[in-house]
Amino acid sequence: MAIPVLDHAANGYSLAHAYWMGRAAGLASLDRAGIEAQAGAWGFGRVRYFESSHAMPFPIEDTQAYVMASDRMIVTGFRGTEVTKIRDWLTDVDTPPVPGPGKRGFVHYGFHQALESVYPQVRDTIQEFRDHGQSIWFTGHSLGAALTMLAATRLYFEQPQLLAHGVYTFGQPRTCERLMAAAHNKVFADRCYRFVNNNDIVPQLPPEPVYTHVDALRYFDASGRLHESMPLIAKLQDRVRGVGADLLAPETDAVKDHHLPSYLAAFEKNLTAAD
Repeated sequence: MAIPVLDHAANGYSLAHAYWMGRAAGLASLDRAGIEAQAGAWGFGRVRYFESSHAMPFPIEDTQAYVMASDRMIVTGFRGTEVTKIRDWLTDVDTPPVPGPGKRGFVHYGFHQALESVYPQVRDTIQEFRDHGQSIWFTGHSLGAALTMLAATRLYFEQPQLLAHGVYTFGQPRTCERLMAAAHNKVFADRCYRFVNNNDIVPQLPPEPVYTHVDALRYFDASGRLHESMPLIAKLQDRVRGVGADLLAPETDAVKDHHLPSYLAAFEKNLTAAD
């Protein structure tokens, strides 16, 4: 099939909608003018951009996010960060976790602080823009994926009438411990989709057992094929194949697989294979 256009009337999961949420995650890496221009081209008449600088002892210089709205849907996206920066930061486990949204379990301190710097403005904008009962979506890649999951969870726990229709993350690191993950999974069953591309290094960090993942994994194998589930042994074998396929690549397979364009290329391969 050809790559479909963004469906503003979407209200559930589809491969095509997941692809567009991936593209919307990439939108967060643009500057204000770039976000506004692209959002307008996609049919979103209202856009608001947020940026907050940090003075924190780890390599997050700022948090960047946006909210865009049409008369049918509202999308909130959070910016990712360079893989080398987030990898160095997430391997530092000296900072203890802090209470999660709604005081349910615990989350990584850095993610909590980064979200806190823009969350009130994001929340208020979603409330302001939702004047026609629009569907609500969250999306993000890398660091932005962690903030996406936490923002959607916090929004629901504080204002249950604003339960997101979908939460899409790409290359999300382990964001919280098991109690927080369980609380999230209970609410967001069939609403949260966590995409991992083969050997992407970031979803393997921070190390277990302190931190864990939320449910609803969608896994791209070494050939780019999307799986809704894969046994552990098969997944380990597939990761070995992914490393072997890129022995001469200029960067490691674990880093290459983390880049958002690698995710989008895998989506496009699956969409066109449906012909």
